[in-house]
Amino acid sequence: MLEQLEQQLDSFDAAQRRAALDRLLEAVDKGQVKFAPVNTDHNLHAHTFFSYNSYGYSPSKFAWLARKKGLALAGTVDFDVLDALEEFTEACRLLNLKGCVGIETRVFVPEFATREINSPGEPGISYHMGLGFPTANLAGGDEQFLRGIKQTAGQRNVELLGRVNKFLAAVALDYEKDVLPLTPSGNATERHICSAYARKAQEVFPEADKLAKYWSEILQTPADKLEFPEGASLLNTIRAKTMKKGGVGYVQPGEGSFPKLAETNQFILNAGAIPTQTWLNGCSDGEQAIEELLDVGMSTGVAAVNIIPDRNFTSGVKDEKLANLYEFVEIANRRDLPIVVGTEMNSPGQKFVDDFDSAELQPLVPVFLKGAHIVYAHAALQRQCGLGYTSSWAASNFSSVAAKNEFFEKLGQKLTAAQHELLAQFDANALPGQILDALKS
Repeated sequence: MLEQLEQQLDSFDAAQRRAALDRLLEAVDKGQVKFAPVNTDHNLHAHTFFSYNSYGYSPSKFAWLARKKGLALAGTVDFDVLDALEEFTEACRLLNLKGCVGIETRVFVPEFATREINSPGEPGISYHMGLGFPTANLAGGDEQFLRGIKQTAGQRNVELLGRVNKFLAAVALDYEKDVLPLTPSGNATERHICSAYARKAQEVFPEADKLAKYWSEILQTPADKLEFPEGASLLNTIRAKTMKKGGVGYVQPGEGSFPKLAETNQFILNAGAIPTQTWLNGCSDGEQAIEELLDVGMSTGVAAVNIIPDRNFTSGVKDEKLANLYEFVEIANRRDLPIVVGTEMNSPGQKFVDDFDSAELQPLVPVFLKGAHIVYAHAALQRQCGLGYTSSWAASNFSSVAAKNEFFEKLGQKLTAAQHELLAQFDANALPGQILDALKS
């Protein structure tokens, strides 16, 4: 029964997800489920099924598993939407889990128009994030901006599908019929399209040998290198051969393909979140000019950075990527930029949480935890009373960014999910010490 309830947490029906969570919480109260003790593990970069999660996790499922595994903090980051926000925030409250919600998208950086940043083969294009959104209920131009990036992504998908369908004619897809049903709210990604092609091929070629023959020939890849019918290697090869640079459906993006960095940061600030620059591995031309890149980002509002540690080391190996990771952490610390980390889970096989006990990451855990506590505290304070990290209140109450970081880190360490409503009593006249003192009891 408990396993069935956990599976129900991934239902596309929100009412079923909530009913399953309520029953699981009852099982906790009865001692039928034990949570692991809270530790230092955390993941503030998990995609949910509102963009793409390779395990199908809903916001409630991710929150449940995070609490069950003893994560200290958890955060969702979906592509182009904030659809997870209210559900994840409520699940964290019920589970007494420290959580926050962000968004990920792609932007154009004019100053780096000729240099590759962190979107391989695409000069001037950068993955970018906003962290700690207090609400998804936006208005005016901010609501239009958010709706616009989702609609633009959808239009890109439709156009991509048209090009790839010509190549994969035997398994051609209908976007409305075959792709959108794989999502709960119509926010499909390239990975959804890959899954749809794999499933359509199963229908067209139900015999295993014919299915293998079709994919190996069309993808020009030995069948024993592909996992049928819908394994990671098959999906990744479909994407690489048809949708990424060099693929039949690929179109080189440039200025106009994505919103500019500055306007995206303005949207994030208007929405009460923290503009966050993402870093891949320090190997591209753009990331090798990291000081210049951070200068550009910070001039338009960037106040934190994101790293995906699992991409930056091989256990037991000291190489360029690991050296770059430590160098970037040092640069971010020198600039007082909180560092937020996590594993995406938007590709099959990715971990639930980083291996923080590894020799490579263990020395960095205090720095990563600091960033996580800062963003969590910001999200809670901004949601309850509008006094978050990027607010005018914060700008006028701290003499330096370092002092602001110290306050938000302390608040994040002390504040439990059950205490959020205590913050609602404060307004712009509050002093930082008063806020911390309110949590002493």
